[in-house]
Amino acid sequence: MIDGKRLKSFIAECWGDEVVPLLADYIRIPAKSPAFDPQWAEHGYMEEAVRMFEGWARRHLPALPGASLEVVRLPGRTPLLLIEVPGEGQGRDSVLLYGHLDKQPEMTGWAEGFGPWTPRLEGERLYGRGGADDGYAMFAALVALLALRDKSVPHARAVVLIEACEESGSFDLPYYVDHLASRIGEPSLVVCLDSGCGNFDQLWLTTSLRGIVNGELCIEVLEEGVHSGDASGVVPSSFRILRQLLSRLEEEETGKLRPPFLYAEVPGERLSEARRAALSLGAGVFTKFPFVAGALPVESDPAELVLNRTWRPQLAVTGIDGLPQVKSAGNVLLPGLAAKLSVRLPPSLDAGSALRAVKALLEKDPPYGARVAFTAETPASGWNVPALEPWLEEALSRASEAAFGAPLAAMGEGGSIPFMAMLAERFPSAQFVVTGVLGPHANAHGPNEFLHIPTARRLSEVIARVLAEHVRRSAAG
Repeated sequence: MIDGKRLKSFIAECWGDEVVPLLADYIRIPAKSPAFDPQWAEHGYMEEAVRMFEGWARRHLPALPGASLEVVRLPGRTPLLLIEVPGEGQGRDSVLLYGHLDKQPEMTGWAEGFGPWTPRLEGERLYGRGGADDGYAMFAALVALLALRDKSVPHARAVVLIEACEESGSFDLPYYVDHLASRIGEPSLVVCLDSGCGNFDQLWLTTSLRGIVNGELCIEVLEEGVHSGDASGVVPSSFRILRQLLSRLEEEETGKLRPPFLYAEVPGERLSEARRAALSLGAGVFTKFPFVAGALPVESDPAELVLNRTWRPQLAVTGIDGLPQVKSAGNVLLPGLAAKLSVRLPPSLDAGSALRAVKALLEKDPPYGARVAFTAETPASGWNVPALEPWLEEALSRASEAAFGAPLAAMGEGGSIPFMAMLAERFPSAQFVVTGVLGPHANAHGPNEFLHIPTARRLSEVIARVLAEHVRRSAAG
């Protein structure tokens, strides 16, 4: 049996005395993911973050007898932290706990006095880039293990993986998983600490992740810009061509995507889950976003909004080249445009097939014979999380009540974690717990990102309780 008060006290002390101050120092490091800092190795910021995490973990390894830590480095790839903690489970049963320490870029729009590399503690929120996405993860996992060992509560062998290119699509991770296969073993439980939560009041499980097709749509009409008074009405506008091509994908009035090939059937259990999540969150499904006064969401029904952001395809234009700033825009017809498109896909849709179909749709019969090309990044398929075994669902429910004082909740996430499908394929017999601390207004990737510290502490407690129940079930076969 776990002494709940002592467990909470130990975890709170660790977070307050050590983890939060160290995360503040981590926020100061611009350890941007390789996609946003191709010279990451030369700049040394990633190495600085790795050394910071390694140093904290090594100081605590003596409290975990037999534990080991290695910074694994494959040639030409970002480093990976591997921590192995022996357990009391029978045989080779183990748990894999995952997080990452690379960061998204700065982004504009931070409030006055706040910034991506400027840690700021406001009440229970630690502002700055990377604290919630996903710097807290290693500490949440290790504090849970330390708390169990401090209270002499057994757990199975634990393997903690902290990678450094998740924000770039985790392209290095499969190589490390192959390289470390014999040391990772065959975990029966995988805990991913890189997702979100519907609110900060209860434990939220992520039950699905959308896939994604990203790419650049390039339109060329002229060799150079020409006077709009001379050419408009003769030369087609590259902006109008862009609008026409986007209309092949999206209905302007509703935002619904047109091609049937981008849709997939929503499983019945996910429909029911979306309705339950909508009842729990209510208007919070959309009020968490910083709408300007008078602006409204695309739907009024919270359940429809949950389904829109988890199981239905959506289009976002995330960047445009070729448009001058308003203050410097002359009366010139633009020679061409390039737009960055992000197409979110249903979890069960094959991203490779979707990419080929989207590319063909956009490039076929270009308006006015313009030169049109869609150059895509590597696509990522989504993932529908396998159903939880009854013991694990019960353990998570009890842990949510104990740590948060509220029942377990579940919902799909609109984002993509590409490596999760890879891990599921690699460990087909494992159970998966995908969760995180990114709740309302936490704003990962955007300005004013923050870590809600009480949620991170409670997540450490949840991990500890689930690991304790896991080893008990493992011993019972």
